[in-house]
Parts: sequence; structure tokens; C-alpha cells
Amino acid sequence: MTNTELSHSGETAADALVGHTSGADWLARYSTSLMGVFGTPQRVLVRGAGCLVWDADGKEYLDLLGGIAVNALGHAHPFVTSVIASQLSTLGHVSNFFTSPTQVALAEKLLALTQAPTGSKVFFANSGTEAVEAALKLARRNNAGPQGAPRSKIIALEGAFHGRTMGALALTAKEAYREPFQPLPGGVVHIPFDDIEALRAAVDTSTAAVFLEPIQGEAGVRPLSAEYLQAARQLTADAGALLILDEVQTGIGRTGTWLACEDAGIVPDAITLAKGLGGGFPIGALLTFGAEVSSLLTAGQHGTTFGGNPVATAAALATLHTIENQHVLAHVLTVGEHLRAGLVAVTGVTEVRGRGLLIGFDLDADVAPAVVQAGLAAGFIVNSPGPHTIRLAPPLVLTTAQADTFLAALPAILQTAKESQ
Repeated sequence: MTNTELSHSGETAADALVGHTSGADWLARYSTSLMGVFGTPQRVLVRGAGCLVWDADGKEYLDLLGGIAVNALGHAHPFVTSVIASQLSTLGHVSNFFTSPTQVALAEKLLALTQAPTGSKVFFANSGTEAVEAALKLARRNNAGPQGAPRSKIIALEGAFHGRTMGALALTAKEAYREPFQPLPGGVVHIPFDDIEALRAAVDTSTAAVFLEPIQGEAGVRPLSAEYLQAARQLTADAGALLILDEVQTGIGRTGTWLACEDAGIVPDAITLAKGLGGGFPIGALLTFGAEVSSLLTAGQHGTTFGGNPVATAAALATLHTIENQHVLAHVLTVGEHLRAGLVAVTGVTEVRGRGLLIGFDLDADVAPAVVQAGLAAGFIVNSPGPHTIRLAPPLVLTTAQADTFLAALPAILQTAKESQ
């Protein structure tokens, strides 16, 4: 079928390649062809527009998870998709023996948006966990303490999630993720969350780096206090350790600022980004602040085949341009505040946390997985990072009216979930 024939039929090129069938049939085929590392998918999604998606059976959903904070501008954003198509039709991949204008321009843009000091640099990867792996290598290069004493300790927090590749997994705290793959890369110490005295006791001249998420998403949207982040900056600076912030989930406008750490008024040594950076297209980044830190990794010490390719960097440039020029950050603050205020008023909700459009709320019963299923039946996509916690990370373009449809439906969803137990 030609492109002209496709346009007249309403069928996409992908539709022509995979065909049409029911959600149940796709799921049956999934179970016989894909590894079961994700369990059984909840639905088979085939189309999206803005904050809405449709499944293979034609049911519509309001996406309040955004691909887990990935689809920053919603689905099929016209400017982002047009830039991707234009770049792909011009130059798609060049390898890291070469560079491209979009790669250089994106690095410059990220350094400008984060107000990075002179000498700061960017390394592009393909995902959040890859960005964390690069940051872990950076930490390992900060290996000489006073009088040449080795630095080998890396500090992370209880409740941390930094990814599932082996290095990132060593930083991740959840034992169920870690245990099947031990021994993991050594030297990582997990300390209590948001406990300044525990941090003070742990950071010393043997510490290479401290890894922190300003808001722990997988642990139920738990924000670190500004005081903790400020203390972490001071303690690491005094000890000669690196402060590395994992903003894979919180960065790129998710909290109403470009970076979540802005509220604490600190400048870390490095930041990892991914998820929303590409507006749905895979890309990750490690930003290193200042010439001294940026020189720790040298030629040949790290690399990637696909990282920073022209299409991914073009997608990220289009995403950043849209967020910046359509006042998305202010919109995130407004809608996030409205949504949190509405959640507080819902019977059965016991606590609401988060900033901007990264929101977690606790329930008065351990029914969160059932709430996810009841939400799907009612046409809403949400996530349960814990038995009594729901996480929302919708596209940053979610409207107040769309938020209100969820708030109106939530009491009945909670009731259905409790009755199903």
C-alpha cells in the first residue's frame, strides 16, 4: 500500500505492517513472544492525542501517568512529531565518530536552561538508567582523597530507585530488585531518607559521591526537604565528594521548574536527565557542572552507539522549545496545585505529596492496585507504586478540566476498589 493509499484509508504505515485485531488477541500473542519481565500488560494501546489514549478495542483513557513521566507534551504532539519526521528524513544516525547540529544545539540549550557554570558539559545516552551508569562512572573517577587515600564509598538513600542496569541497580534500594542479581558493584551504602544527621555521619573523605533523587518517585513521590539538599551540597563539598542528583523523573518541567533542585537553591556536581527530555522519544543525558568535574571522564572511558543521535536530540530540542515558549512551567504549577487541592478533599485520601505534576497520594486502605484496575475501567490511567499509594505523572499539558474529570470520578473508583477486595 502506498503512502497515498494509506492517507485515503485512514490507516497508518504501522497499521499496515501489524494489522488489526482485538486487545485480547494481542495480549495472547504478547504472552507467547515477549519476555515476562513486565508481567501482563494492562491494555494494548494503539493511538494517542494530547492527554488521551485509545486501546485496541476503541476504549478511551485519560492518561494520568504519561508513560511514567515521559510524554511531557502528551501524545502525538504536532510540533514534536513534525520535527522528528523532518530530521529522520534528513539524517537519522551518524555514530559517535561524528556529531550533528542538533546534538550540539541541545547540549548548549540544556546548559543554558540549567544556568550551568563555565566549563560544564553534557553526555547523551538513550535512557535514564544509562545516564545513571555514566554518572556512576563519573563518581568512580573521583577516586583520590586527601594525601592520595582512595575514595570508594558511594552513598544512596533508602527508598531510592535509579534504574535496573547493574550499576544503577546497586544504587537502587529495593531488595526485591537487587537480590536476584547479586553480587552487585560494591561500595554503595544506603542511609535513611531525609535524615541530615545520618548523612552527616556517612559522608567522609572516603566518599566518592552521594546520589539523590530530589523526589523519590518509585517510593511513592517522597520529596527531600530543601534543608536536606542544602546540607548534602555543603557536606559533599567539604569532603571532596560529588553530589549527583537523579532528575530523570523530576527534571524537564515536571515539578514546574526545569529542575526540582532549583527550589533548594543548590548547584550539584552532576545531574541525570531522561524521561520527559525527548517528549516521548528515547534520550538520556548526564550534565556535569564546572570544568573540574567535567574533566573526570576522558576520551575512551565511556561511550554509546545511539546516544545523542540526530533524531533524539531534535525531539528534545522541540520539546524544550515548546515548554519554554508556550509557558508550560507556569501551567504545570497551576494545574498541579489545583489537582492536589482537589485530592485533599476526597474521602479516603489520607495524604497528598509532590510538586507540579508529580503527585502521590495515600489511601486509607491497601487497595492501590485495585484502584488502578477500577481507574482503567472508568477510563483513567494511574499507577500504584505501593499498596496504599497512587502516583500521577500526567503530560505537562493536562488541563484543569481534564483534572476535574478525574477528581469527580475518584470517589466512585475508590469505592469500587474497596468492594472488589
